[in-house]
Amino acid sequence: LDQGQAAADRGKLTASVEDAAARLTVTSDVADFAGSGLVIEAVPEDMGIKTAALKSVAEVVGADAWLGTNTSSLSVDELAQAVGEVTGHPERICGLHFFNPVPASKLIEVVIADASAEELRELAPGWVTALGKTPVVVKNRPGFASSRLGLALGLEAMRMVEEGVASAEDIDNAMTLGYKHPVGPLALTDIVGLDVRLGIAEYLSEELGDRFTPPQILRDKVAAGELGRKSGKGFYDYN
Repeated sequence: LDQGQAAADRGKLTASVEDAAARLTVTSDVADFAGSGLVIEAVPEDMGIKTAALKSVAEVVGADAWLGTNTSSLSVDELAQAVGEVTGHPERICGLHFFNPVPASKLIEVVIADASAEELRELAPGWVTALGKTPVVVKNRPGFASSRLGLALGLEAMRMVEEGVASAEDIDNAMTLGYKHPVGPLALTDIVGLDVRLGIAEYLSEELGDRFTPPQILRDKVAAGELGRKSGKGFYDYN
C-alpha cells in the first residue's frame, strides 16, 4: 500500500489506494486459501521459505488450483518438485515475477518450468494481461531474463561506487538521463532491498560464475543493516 500511495502521488495510478485496499482481505491463516483458483506466493527470496510456503498452500487448495511463485531468480523447477511432493501435480506452477515498484511497473515475467502444463503456458500470460500489465515469457534458467540483466547492471554500479568512479546519485543520473531508465540501478537496489539483491547475487554467482560475485560494498552494507528504503538507509539515506 505504501508503494501504491507513492505511485498515486506521482500520477502513475488511476485507482485510489483506498479503493485497492477495500478489495483486499488480510489473513494469517493459510486455511483461508481453500477454494482459490490461483495463489501466488511473495515470501522472501529463500528456497526453504518459498518451498515451505508453497507446500502449505498446496495442501489447502488441492490439486486443481494453479500456483505462482514471485521468485526473481530461484529455480521454478525445484519449487515445482516441492509442490509435486504434496499434490502429485508439479505441472500446475509457474513463475510470476512482479517488478518493483509493483503498482507502477507494467511488466510481469512469466517463467515456464520444464514441468509446466501446456494449459498453464497459455493461461499465465492472460492473467498478467488481466492485471493491466505486460507479460514477458522466459524459460526457467538462473536469473531468468530480468534479474540476470538487471543484477549485472546493479552490481557494476556498486563496484563503481566502491572504486570512487562517481557518486551514487551521478551513476543513477547517468542511467535515467542518458539511457532513459525510469530509476537508476542503485536507487532500484534500495527499493528491492540490499539483502534481497545480495541473496540473488550469491545464488547467481554459484550458478553462472564469478561475474555475479557480490561486491564487498554490498556485503558490508547488509552486515551494517543498511538494507535500503525498508531500513532507512542503503545507497541513499531516507531518514
